[in-house]
Amino acid sequence: MFNQERIGLNSSYEQEGKVMFVIDAVYAMAHALHKMHQDLCPGKLGLCSKMDPIDGTTLLNYIRKVKIAGIGGNPVEFNPNGDAPGRYDIYQYQIKNNTAEYKMIGHWTDQLYLNIRTMQWPGGGKQVPTSICSQPCKPGWRKKIVKGISCCWHCERCDGYQYQADLYTCKMCRFDLRPNKNHTGCQPIPIVKLEWSSPWAVIPVLIAILGIIATLFVVVTFIRYNDTPIVKASGRELSYVLLTGIFLCYATTFLMISAPDVGICSLRRIFLGLGMSISYAALLTKTNRIYRIFEQGKMTVSAPRFISPASQLVITFSLISVQLLGVCIWFAVDPSQALIDYEDQRMADPEKARGVLKCDISDLSLICLLGYSMLLMVTCTVYAIKTRGVPETFNEAKPIGFTMYTTCIIWLAFIPIFFGTSQSTEKVSGDAVSLHGGG
Repeated sequence: MFNQERIGLNSSYEQEGKVMFVIDAVYAMAHALHKMHQDLCPGKLGLCSKMDPIDGTTLLNYIRKVKIAGIGGNPVEFNPNGDAPGRYDIYQYQIKNNTAEYKMIGHWTDQLYLNIRTMQWPGGGKQVPTSICSQPCKPGWRKKIVKGISCCWHCERCDGYQYQADLYTCKMCRFDLRPNKNHTGCQPIPIVKLEWSSPWAVIPVLIAILGIIATLFVVVTFIRYNDTPIVKASGRELSYVLLTGIFLCYATTFLMISAPDVGICSLRRIFLGLGMSISYAALLTKTNRIYRIFEQGKMTVSAPRFISPASQLVITFSLISVQLLGVCIWFAVDPSQALIDYEDQRMADPEKARGVLKCDISDLSLICLLGYSMLLMVTCTVYAIKTRGVPETFNEAKPIGFTMYTTCIIWLAFIPIFFGTSQSTEKVSGDAVSLHGGG
């Protein structure tokens, strides 16, 4: 039987599975040498001087250019790196009829081919299970790569004021923008201001209108009975100044509600404290005059200086000019302007964020602006206390004293409430409006 073996369909011979790769390698080398011989030794049998000896680098270049059909039907070719393209058969371990076997479900040749219908999953299901490693992220969610596994990620939401800049990054919106509903971009923050229809505006406006009507009624009454003894005894010159200040306090309400711009903000600076300064300056001059008259009367029968109507007006307007001078200095140092405050109403929920259109009057500036009026008020109160013991027939002192006591209580209540509560466009304007409308 020696040397009698034959390879045929019925023989027991089984060829080694790697032989086909060896044959393909030999053919690739042969084709490369043949092409090289055709180029370097055209029309000549055997090796010419250019191929004797053979240059390995040149031969390698020809091998990389080979593209033939292999013995198994697969193409024999090489990529730019000199590697053969990957070809893989994909098998799945399956159990069928209590028998385990590997079943081919696809292959890889430059790209993946899978026969999903032949695949089996735990529990015998045919539905492809959902991947927990690389689930596609929804809009507004970024991919957070798992450390050490570049193809595996978790989805992380762009929250707060962030938006999705790309698949892997969330960025903050600009200070005047907020993210849209799905956090894929930014949009302008809505701008709000105190509206005339707001309760914070309607109630002060009604009070201001009633106050203006009452003030004008008193002015008309004073003008009608201007030469009567009662009007003359009340100090009609200072009374007109006082009524002017009260009128400005009520009229300032409309400036506080109007939409802020450069003009409105400038008028607010001028009239916000001017009305109160005029009122308190007139009252201070009047109470000071009463105090000096009765203090002088205790020592001598001669009248004190500067108690004439003209002198009283000069003193009053001198006090008022200090307020106007302070406002002028403020304009020179810091010109008036309207601005949009995006921080005051920057809520945790971007949907509730608002930009507040307001004048550039800070809390400190407001206190400085009203500080002179408060100084006049306190000084007037001191004189009102000193004149509390004047004769009953001198009927101005006690009403002035009562007015100053109640005014001090209102201011003492207003300041901690104003600075102790959270600021908002309606609170700031509403409080200032109420202060002037109820002044």
